[in-house]
Amino acid sequence: MTALTPVPRSRLVRILLWILATIIMVSAATYQRTTGPTYPLSGTATVSGQEIEYSLLRSQTTDSDALIAVPRPAGDVQGVLHYKRFGTDDLFTGLPMTVRGDSLVGFLPAQPPAGKLSYAVELVAGGEYVRIPEGEVVVIRFKDPVPLGVLLSHVAAMFFAMLIGVRAALAALFDPVQTPKLTWTALFLMTLGGMILGPIVLKYAFGMYWTGWPIGTDPTDNKTLAMWGAWIVAGVLYMIRPGQMQQVKRIVVVLATIVMLAVYMIPHSIGGTELDYEALDQGATMEEAIGNPGDQR
Repeated sequence: MTALTPVPRSRLVRILLWILATIIMVSAATYQRTTGPTYPLSGTATVSGQEIEYSLLRSQTTDSDALIAVPRPAGDVQGVLHYKRFGTDDLFTGLPMTVRGDSLVGFLPAQPPAGKLSYAVELVAGGEYVRIPEGEVVVIRFKDPVPLGVLLSHVAAMFFAMLIGVRAALAALFDPVQTPKLTWTALFLMTLGGMILGPIVLKYAFGMYWTGWPIGTDPTDNKTLAMWGAWIVAGVLYMIRPGQMQQVKRIVVVLATIVMLAVYMIPHSIGGTELDYEALDQGATMEEAIGNPGDQR
């Protein structure tokens, strides 16, 4: 063993690196999933001196109307659910909400895949009008159901790709012996989760396999492509130059992980697939009317 040969680390060091990688992965994944525009919008409102906590849907499948529910304050409180098609000049439609247990509920009509509705809840109590959420509307997007097995496989592959990718970067910094196999594993999982299962999920949800570069501008697809491309470079370097350029390879692995974490810092589903109602009203087909000019996927 020469002075340039990487020295394997102890089992304890490798366990600590796995723990650190897991903490980073969980933190990044949690941040992305809870900040995206499909995550329920939560908040508080005060009605007749009573504070209520609400959680409003921002994603729904096309096979059923969307149930919108808010806690019902004590006393004589009425609720109205106002909605209209997102991105149109439609007037808002008001639907009286009904009492169901301790909640006031209303239903938004199901929309075609990638269709969105803008909505808000208005509570009326003793001449007081309270809008939920205050001063804004909620945007809910509809998508066709995705088989649970396909969806879970996609999510699991992406999460494990991030875990192994972070661990590969830590190996490049502190345990170079393990870097090649971790890099190839991260590339395999990124390919499976992002470039194979991801398009399948998109096809089920919105009827198309890919809406990113070079055929579209969907940020979610483009983010996946950026991550995959970074790991392609890292993986290819380890395959075509075995035993050479070790320092360069380790730097590239670290850079690939930085790209991946930067992508996960962008809230999930920003700037994604959206149905153009105006084009649909003018006779366009569903495929022609679906684009990604909006703010969620």
